[in-house]
Amino acid sequence: MKLLTFSPVAGVERLGVLIGDKILDVEFAHRAAVRNQQFPLGYLPSNILDFLRLGDSAMQTANLLCKWFENNPNKEDIAEFWYYASSISLCSPVPHPTSMRDGYAFRQHVESARRNRGLEMIPEYDDIPIFYFTNHQAVFGPGEIPVQELHLDKLDFELECAIVIGKEGSNIPANRADEYIAGYMVMNDWSARTLQMQEMKLNLGPAKGKDFATSLGPWLVTKDELEVRKISTPNGDKYDLEMKTIINGRDISKGNLKDMTWTFAQIIERASYGVTLYPGDVIGSGTCGTGCFLELNGSKVFTPPMWIQPNDVVDCSIELLGTLSNTVHLV
Repeated sequence: MKLLTFSPVAGVERLGVLIGDKILDVEFAHRAAVRNQQFPLGYLPSNILDFLRLGDSAMQTANLLCKWFENNPNKEDIAEFWYYASSISLCSPVPHPTSMRDGYAFRQHVESARRNRGLEMIPEYDDIPIFYFTNHQAVFGPGEIPVQELHLDKLDFELECAIVIGKEGSNIPANRADEYIAGYMVMNDWSARTLQMQEMKLNLGPAKGKDFATSLGPWLVTKDELEVRKISTPNGDKYDLEMKTIINGRDISKGNLKDMTWTFAQIIERASYGVTLYPGDVIGSGTCGTGCFLELNGSKVFTPPMWIQPNDVVDCSIELLGTLSNTVHLV
């Protein structure tokens, strides 16, 4: 399934599922199907967090709902419960994460970024799958990204993948951690590099250079849709999915999700040590190799250096997960 959050009218967020070129309102369609005795009893909520808290039962009911809709020959009879995707604004699939961590899982990115600063590769990278907490209250989906003047001083994109935790757990071993993943989505970790580099001289952060915006979307893809690209490893699952960024129609970066040095399972094991992960927690992979201007500029891929400017259109894509398109807007 492709789960999403959409806005039928301004200020309203509804849980939906993408079926072809249509978005089905999960709660209202389920109510109607049950009322018309076309569907078994059950409950599907109006938002993604409540949906995830219901666990496997909600996933199973939503799957049945999708099949019911696909097999219904009289879709116009239930037209009030679905929309054409092209006519609806999408929010972040998880607009209000319970928390948001971001990893550092691609060795190529770390090595290149350090080499460009004249630093050796740090050996501790191979010891732990490091992560930091970012602002889960500054989450955006497709569409405009508002930035202020200081953010535009070396404003950067970061091409990443993110997972959403689907069930509660603590001290989760890596060999069971994939069971806790509800799905995958594209992530763009916007970065104000001048602010970031200033604060990190004090050995804290990144914080102010990151806390203004993170984009997620366009939808949350459940694991069953990725099965054909799965690579099983002793340390958890990987996926052979091409990643790329296009800015204003120009190819900028390209990578592959299978190149993660640390798997999401290993990151979950680390993140859950001594603490509880909850449904709706978001965890990013970290930037893929070549997945930001900081790395590309340092490697002299672009001369003069490039940075994000107002009105730039940034398209981050991952195979099977979709394209997350954002336009930068100065406020």
